[in-house]
Formats: sequence, structure tokens, C-alpha cells
Amino acid sequence: MELTGTYRRELKYQITPADHLALRQRLCAVMQQDPHTGADGRYTIRSVYFDNYRDKALREKIDGVQHREKFRIRYYNDDRSFITLEKKLKHNDLCRKVDAPLTAGDYCRLLQAPGPWMLEHPQPLVRELYCKMKTQQLRPRVLVSYVREPYVYAAGNVRVTFDFNIRTSLFQREFSDGVILDICATDTPSDVILEVKYDAFLPEVIRALLQTGALRQQAFSKYGACRRFG
Repeated sequence: MELTGTYRRELKYQITPADHLALRQRLCAVMQQDPHTGADGRYTIRSVYFDNYRDKALREKIDGVQHREKFRIRYYNDDRSFITLEKKLKHNDLCRKVDAPLTAGDYCRLLQAPGPWMLEHPQPLVRELYCKMKTQQLRPRVLVSYVREPYVYAAGNVRVTFDFNIRTSLFQREFSDGVILDICATDTPSDVILEVKYDAFLPEVIRALLQTGALRQQAFSKYGACRRFG
């Protein structure tokens, strides 16, 4: 199990395509593209989120609970040779992520029901999820998909991302199938979500680049948006 860094600050903004183009032009002069992107500087992310029949994770987000956690399975560019189980923790305005690698077989079995194999898994996070699936009745609830354009800046461990085409699987439950049936999860397909993540401080040069009159910080949740339909 990997504890990805310390607690980090996370800022979110819903912006227009015009804002994205203007900000990208400014950021490219200072920040580097994430080396894991393709030729177009982007990659596709798919995440299966867990919740229970009472929608615990969703309700805690809506109610603004300050200390909460979410489990999800994530993979990139539809490549299931690299899959991770993640637990995202939120404490006030700080976030932290714990993750563990999964095999394609692990992924398929996790989408079914908790089984004894999870207790024997070498990754502690899988064993923890087993306990939560048994005690809190966590189950896979929705598949969230989107395209990400990421930029990085070493000082402050800054990561700025633009997320496009956020889609929800609606009532589809066969997340392991090759064909994914989904619909747009935002008010308009052109909506862009800007996220800024950093450690102890946001360097002044990045802060200045992000200073536009159009930016208004908000508590946008991709999981929440994708659960509006069920």
C-alpha cells in the first residue's frame, strides 16, 4: 500500500472552454506537461466509486462532512494492465490519497462481492476494503469517466489539471464489460473542471497565472455530479 504524499490542498473551479484556452496558454510558459500523457497532452481516466445502499459517501459530500473517505478503483486509457485501488481522505480543506495496485483479476472480483480472497491479499488496502464492504455494505455504485489535461510544477509539488467530458455510467452495473454506456454528467458537455493541488504552499508564480476575474472556487465533486441520475 502506498501513502501518496502528505495531506495536500485542493482547489476546484468550473470554467468555460474560453477560460481553459487562456489559462493553458499562460500555464504552458511555466509548467511542464505530465510525462504520462499521450501526444495530445491528455489521458482518459475511469473510476469505479464505492458507496452503500444509504449513499453514505454521497450524503457526507452533500452535507459537507469535514472528515470523510471514498474508495474507488481507477485505470487510465482503458488499459487494465495498470489498475489501482484508492482511498481518498478529506479532512477540512486537506486531501490525502492511499493507493494499492490491483491485477485485472482482482478488479473483476472486486466488482462482484467481498470474498475471503480479499483477506489473504498482500495489499492492506484491499483487506481494509473487505472490512468496509462487510460492515458498511460498500458496493460499486457508478463508473465516472473523463479526459484529463495535466500540468506539473516541482516547487510546492503543484499539479494543475483540466478535466473534460465528465460522464456517468448511469444505471450500468457491469463495469467490467468492454462496452461502456454512459451520458454527460455536467450541465453542458463543454464544461471544464480546473483543479489545483499542492503541498504546503502555492508558489506565487502559479498563483499569479491563475488570477483571472472569471475564477470562482467551488466544491465540485465528479462523484456527486455522476450520481445525480441515480
